[in-house]
This record gives sequence, C-alpha cells and structure tokens, in this order.
Amino acid sequence: MSLSVQFFSLLAMIGTGIAGGIVMDLFGTIVAACDKRSFIRRWAFWLECIIWIMLGIGAFLVLLMVRDGAWRMYDPVAQVSGLLLYAAIFHRPVRFVGRLLLLVVLRPIWLIIRLVYLTIQRIVYVIVSVLSLIMSPFTRLIKNIGKYLQKKCRVLYNRVQ
Repeated sequence: MSLSVQFFSLLAMIGTGIAGGIVMDLFGTIVAACDKRSFIRRWAFWLECIIWIMLGIGAFLVLLMVRDGAWRMYDPVAQVSGLLLYAAIFHRPVRFVGRLLLLVVLRPIWLIIRLVYLTIQRIVYVIVSVLSLIMSPFTRLIKNIGKYLQKKCRVLYNRVQ
C-alpha cells in the first residue's frame, strides 16, 4: 500500500470522526430541545446506541471504499482525533450553519405545512358544519319518529299482556 493511499485513508477516518461528532452533536441538541415526556427523550439512550452502531457501520463502509475493509491500528486514533477536531474547530461553524438552515429552510417549510394542514382542517370543519345544519331537521324527524314508534310498541305490548 502506497503512502498516498495510507494518507488518504487517514484523512477519510478523520472525516468519519468529524461526521460522527456532527451527528452526535445534532442528536444531543435534538434531545435537549425535546420535552421530558417525549418519545425521543425517554428512549435517548437506546437511540444513541443505535446511532453509534450506524456510525460504526458507516466508518466501516468508508474503510471498504478506501482500503477494501482493511483495518489498521491508527484508524481509531484518527477517528478520535476527528472527534476532537470537530469539538475544537468545526463546532461553532457547524452550529451556525445548522441555525441558518433551521431559520432559512426548515421553519418556512414547517410553516407552509402547518398552514396547509390548518386550511384543510378549516375546510373540513365548514363542510361538516354545513352538512350538520342541512341534516338537523332530518335527524330531529328521525328521533321523533323513533320515540313515536317506541310509544306505539309499548302500547301494543301492554295490550297483548
């Protein structure tokens, strides 16, 4: 294996460490923002375990692409150094980009989704109200007919006995 391939694989493992730091920081932010009774907060430990397993699988897939899955002793060191590099250098810029994406992309999309949902809900409410207004005389008529038939059945039953 040439020196350039080893250097490239070292950079790839550092990249997986940085990616792991980003994913775990994102997960920690999501858990901190959730209510104490939410599903994510209650299952945070198990979700974090699943995320770590997925990160390990992702790192191994990177190893498969770079070195055909050959693992070297410096790979965990490179990943830990990638995590520390994220914590030291990339933490603030990634958080800034995340807040920017939240404000510029996700919140307007969420606003549009909520507006569409509320509009559909109001339309359905108006349709149901109009239909219930139209059907109210008929329902009263049916209830009165039912009461009348019950009285007739009681009278007939009492005559038979």
